[in-house]
Amino acid sequence: MKINENYKNLNESYLFSTISSKVMEFLANNPDRELIRLGIGDVTRPLTKSTVEALASASCAMGTQEDFHGYGPEQGYSFLREKIKEYYLKNGANLRIDEIFVSDGAKSDLGNILDIFSTDNLVLIPNPVYPVYVDTNIMAGRRIMFLDANQQNNFLPLPDENLKADIVYLCSPNNPTGAAYSRDDLEKWVNWAIKNEAVILFDAAYECFISDKNLPKSIFEIEGAKKCAIEFCSLSKMAGFTGTRLGYTVVPTALSFDNMSLNKMWLRRQTTKFNGVPYIIQKGAEAVFTPQGQREILENINYYKINAKVIADTMADNNIWHTGGIHSPYIWFKCPNGMQSWEFFDYMLNSIAVVGTPGIGFGSNGEGFFRLTAFGTYEKTVEAMKRFNGMLRNM
Repeated sequence: MKINENYKNLNESYLFSTISSKVMEFLANNPDRELIRLGIGDVTRPLTKSTVEALASASCAMGTQEDFHGYGPEQGYSFLREKIKEYYLKNGANLRIDEIFVSDGAKSDLGNILDIFSTDNLVLIPNPVYPVYVDTNIMAGRRIMFLDANQQNNFLPLPDENLKADIVYLCSPNNPTGAAYSRDDLEKWVNWAIKNEAVILFDAAYECFISDKNLPKSIFEIEGAKKCAIEFCSLSKMAGFTGTRLGYTVVPTALSFDNMSLNKMWLRRQTTKFNGVPYIIQKGAEAVFTPQGQREILENINYYKINAKVIADTMADNNIWHTGGIHSPYIWFKCPNGMQSWEFFDYMLNSIAVVGTPGIGFGSNGEGFFRLTAFGTYEKTVEAMKRFNGMLRNM
């Protein structure tokens, strides 16, 4: 028996596990201090009324003989896939229902999609980046090349003629930086991918925060994207499904290499390794895409966007370079006084009891930067920024 030795190349612990350990130690030593968490990207607003009603109704239906549902289709029930198709059409992306695959979250699919690609592929990953992109490829033993995202390019790197790779990860609006690609930017990436016979794995988990019509919510709004891209999305941030788990992946039927359809390969993979999302959860998700559901979730999204503005305004008032906070729940800023990421994390935690995420945890280009999230309550976000201003005065 031999183990997968690629795991030796992983960092000893996941970024947020390290943060959790530091926070637990702080709380043990400071039991009377009120901690404000603006680090992990977990929502705090409850599920909306229409979603809860749909979940409850579906739960009751499962207790009746006539409406009981057992194993469902691995790619998702048609009632939900049709709703997702309609949602994309409103944003200018015309999909087929058999291109939509319902899953238990974007994180799962971002790792699982690698099953249909050879380990010989060269993978291009922006730096800094959501750690899952890197770790899942390290686990598989793929070669990774990092693409510089930095303050000079506003953490939105673009391709050039000398850039060669087989698979590239893009996330817009970005996690961790909150920056969002323009339509022209994504057209450059699509043209590059087609020219180089590469595949773009496009993470659109935060598209619901985009309010500017000039910023694409989906890569499939770009002409030619169906020939080179796979898109991942989630209801975690859109509808608060972090605890109920549902996402979806779009694999176009036009996407093929070596006379093999990636859509059919993904279908084959899912029907073999995945049993589908529970019927109850899918009925709750269906309610999200109704007119009433969309109005309700917009209230929650706007609530988080107000929090983001509070944080972004604090950075602007203190002349701290930052990005995000407009079309994203994340604010990415330069650590004050030239501090390193973990140094600033410890300083902020111990001086004002506020938790954020050190930029270095997202890659080497994140060193010297920091991420705060807008997913707390408004009251605690305001209090955190009040403490932040006081901390800066005393530094």
